[in-house]
Amino acid sequence: MRKHFRMARYVFYKETLLDPIEHLWTFLGSFAGIGLLGFLNSYHLAPTDNLFLIGSFGASSVLVYGLINSPLAQPRNLIGGHILCAIVGVTVHKLFPEQLWLSGALAVSLAIVLMQITKTLHPPGGATALIATIGSEKILNLGYFYVLSPVLSGVLILFTVALVFNNITPHRKYPANKSWFKVWKRKYW
Repeated sequence: MRKHFRMARYVFYKETLLDPIEHLWTFLGSFAGIGLLGFLNSYHLAPTDNLFLIGSFGASSVLVYGLINSPLAQPRNLIGGHILCAIVGVTVHKLFPEQLWLSGALAVSLAIVLMQITKTLHPPGGATALIATIGSEKILNLGYFYVLSPVLSGVLILFTVALVFNNITPHRKYPANKSWFKVWKRKYW
């Protein structure tokens, strides 16, 4: 019993250690990514047109700057998950524009299944699909342009900032798979 208690105490201790340098890089990366999106938003649009800043980007920032080794934070999942979910969300909204409860539930559910099938699971993508169905009038009026901007442009900005900030120090490496872009060499089945 004493041995198990010591082991549990050791694991608890190791899990709760704070690494200020890691936290600093997480802060700097997420601040730069979201800050750049906000800056571009305020530079190109009126202050009330927050089209570049969608809620799912905050959740993506947690993954790509804070949990950089997670499979859910890798480029394929980040980019593919958001794009796929945006397409699903806009399509479902066009099919069921008046039933918000139906379009929201259907968009999120279909997006999750399609991300699983394509192996691009990125949890914030579900929010991207939901935003496409229940977002503001400006978001809804974008139609499929929503896929290109804010989703694709925003995801590429977050990804570029993640590449820079997550590879500045020798102990942080992103992406985990340096051949992530070689889709032609993947075996899907």
